[in-house]
Amino acid sequence: MNKVFSVITISSALIIGGILTGCSTSVERMDVSEAKDLSGEWNDTDSRLVSEEMIRDVLSRAWLGEYTGAKHKQPAVIVGEVSNLSHEHINVNTFVGDMERELINSGKVEFVASKTERGEVREERKDQELHASDVTRKAMGQEIGADFMLKGTINTILDTEGREQVRYYQIDLTLISMADNRKVWVGQKKIKKFVTKPKFRW
Repeated sequence: MNKVFSVITISSALIIGGILTGCSTSVERMDVSEAKDLSGEWNDTDSRLVSEEMIRDVLSRAWLGEYTGAKHKQPAVIVGEVSNLSHEHINVNTFVGDMERELINSGKVEFVASKTERGEVREERKDQELHASDVTRKAMGQEIGADFMLKGTINTILDTEGREQVRYYQIDLTLISMADNRKVWVGQKKIKKFVTKPKFRW
């Protein structure tokens, strides 16, 4: 009787242990460049690859050589609004940040701080007028005005049948001359994903 009771007790403990292990959170560190798709939605890999490809394209086009040849200096670029017109929540800030990094690191253009960043810097400059020494104080009115603004949209189209879904992303970017509103570059990147959802979900 005692032997049977012991077997039941051990079996119960193993089952409970297995359940608790299955319910615990598991965390694994990943390389940030490693691609891993879980839901099929827009993720960090999409943001990084799209920004790298589109910035590489815009910097290889004729407008850059024409500007530097005529003005004998690098153009100053600012990233404007990138609108998320897709069906899903996309953190546009990370995408804009990826594009800014690619532009700055290219060394081919000068980069102007965003509207929000400029406001903070101007407040600091005002504070310096009152509190900083003459030697270290930075004067107002010395900012570089942007020559071009990069802006765009992210759109999606979904095609769903049962557990299968095709997710189509289209990213359109436009570079506009601040002097005369000319569109000097229009870029487009498309991503198409085929997603099969599991039969059962926990």
